[in-house]
Amino acid sequence: MTMEHRRRQKGFSLAEVLATVVIASMVLIAVLTVYRRVEDSALAVSRNLDDARIPTEVLQRIAEDLDKIIATGPDTRLTIESKHEKGLPKSRLTIARTFTDKDAQEQLLDEITWQAVYDIERDNGTMILYRGHTGLSYEDKLLDSQRPAWESDYSMIPLCAGLTYFKVDVPQGSLAQDQWDNPTLPPGVRVTLSFAEPFETVLGTLDVPDSQKHRRMIAIDRTRAIRFELAPNLLVGDVNQPGDATVEETLGPDANSVVPADVLEDRLPDARPGTRTSERP
Repeated sequence: MTMEHRRRQKGFSLAEVLATVVIASMVLIAVLTVYRRVEDSALAVSRNLDDARIPTEVLQRIAEDLDKIIATGPDTRLTIESKHEKGLPKSRLTIARTFTDKDAQEQLLDEITWQAVYDIERDNGTMILYRGHTGLSYEDKLLDSQRPAWESDYSMIPLCAGLTYFKVDVPQGSLAQDQWDNPTLPPGVRVTLSFAEPFETVLGTLDVPDSQKHRRMIAIDRTRAIRFELAPNLLVGDVNQPGDATVEETLGPDANSVVPADVLEDRLPDARPGTRTSERP
């Protein structure tokens, strides 16, 4: 066997090289497919977290604005304006706090505005949610005092885009009032927003499925006094004990009226810990 023949036996044939390349390609394709599936799953989880996180943060910020301004004094006014823009439901919530100066003139101390505006730049059927703050009071004394003068002309700051539903209303029983310009404050407001794909209603406006709406009920005055009253025809003692006196028999004809706690204690000196009452704000 010659030296040249031995040298030829140490290499790979073309068929072996091609087989190796094909096998390596199949393994690489399988790895990339698995990686793509894992990446898609991670993006889906992240998207779901973002869809829940952004509405929660927005609703929490609105609740904080209502608590911060309304709880500081009686000279506060809340207004709600609602309408449709290009079929999308939107609202404007304004919270204003005023004071009277030494010259008996009313001055604006704080005004916070939440407003959804149609995204004209993208024009993709969505809105941008803005928040504005004006007045004499600083939200951050360090940052606001160093803010350039030209920034005072741009009080509305965009918080999030892609909004398809933003509505603020005042629940009143089974109905809701989406316009509020009353000098008195409402007992509470309901804020609803969504980023879901809208659909057209029979009225020609746009709406989103209820399951895709994020809602929050916000009480305007959480420190208000809560009134209690006794429900009629409830037993004073254990409801399972026959023969106990009813509330009407014990308290008389005014059993259905609101009874203060101290009067109730005088009228029911023998009430046991099992006494049941209903409470209603």
